[in-house]
Amino acid sequence: MTGNPLSRRDVMRGAVMLGVGAATGGFTIAGATPAMAAVAAPTIASCATWGARPPSSSLSVISTSPDKILVHHTAGANSTDYSQAHAYAVARSIQNTHMDDNGWSDTGQHFTVSRGGYVMEGRHNSLARLQAGSGMVVGAHCPGQNDKAIGIENEGLYTSATPPAALYNRLVQLCAYICDQYNINATKIYGHRDYLATACPGDVLYAKLPQLRSDVAALLAGGSTPPPTFSTIIDNTTTGRFTASANWLTSSYSTQRYGADYRYANPEAISDPAYYKANIPADGLYKIDVWYPGIAGYNTATPYIVLAKDGNQTVVVNQTTGGGAWRTLGNFTLTAGDKDVVGVSRWSSASGYVIADAVRITAV
Repeated sequence: MTGNPLSRRDVMRGAVMLGVGAATGGFTIAGATPAMAAVAAPTIASCATWGARPPSSSLSVISTSPDKILVHHTAGANSTDYSQAHAYAVARSIQNTHMDDNGWSDTGQHFTVSRGGYVMEGRHNSLARLQAGSGMVVGAHCPGQNDKAIGIENEGLYTSATPPAALYNRLVQLCAYICDQYNINATKIYGHRDYLATACPGDVLYAKLPQLRSDVAALLAGGSTPPPTFSTIIDNTTTGRFTASANWLTSSYSTQRYGADYRYANPEAISDPAYYKANIPADGLYKIDVWYPGIAGYNTATPYIVLAKDGNQTVVVNQTTGGGAWRTLGNFTLTAGDKDVVGVSRWSSASGYVIADAVRITAV
């Protein structure tokens, strides 16, 4: 566990945290963050609410508090049923599998988030300990970490698919609430694979953990909740949203990639950009972030072209550094419509592959 031994709940809420400029792939952002405020608890359905079976044997409740969060995926179907009834059915199915097939005394993880954004208590007594902000129920979600980490299952399979916005937004809020209650630093959010040889929580969700840590930290520092009303991520694998010529090849070489793979091409003085298309809901100001694997030997002057309201705007990014995280190009005024918004150009004066991986567009 890191930070002040006092819980943030015990810290004077009027304290002001000053932001520190951070290098972001050639860009620097600095500023002051809002006054600290208690993180609102998401609605969490208790075991009784979703119809859990009683544990088959007594569960171990310890006085020590968790020092980290482990993110999992259920590796089940990516259902399009986003209802509460479906979410509760998922919780019951997980418990049945863990108790009947695995031979565990109860659900292994502490909490579950459905694809529709419903949060449920997993193992009995997890919610009571979280609300108290001290102690924990020993779980069964990761050997060696069951008495140290809060385990969160996310419904779905995220080896190549992207989690729905409803799930991700609720995961941010749940993690921030857990961090606030237990005084866990947002940097202490990990994936299951960080502590066990497993594919969990899937390449795509695992690649989103840096963003998750950043979004949780922002919420802990007094950021808004829920997240902005419009936010979309376009990966190079997003059907109908990404286009590129045959000159753009595919690679999964770098583990800093967003999702299963990314595109690369040799720089040339030709017009052959890879485009990211988005359905912008209304004219207005939008923040544009990009994700790429940063590797020595890639292009040091990659042009990103934003098709803004007042004309195309180019931001040059050094793709040899700052990879594996969202990097801000800036805020741009965009017009409404379903259209190409960002392009990655091959027209670079530098050598090394030009990379097109993922783009995030968020209403400001």
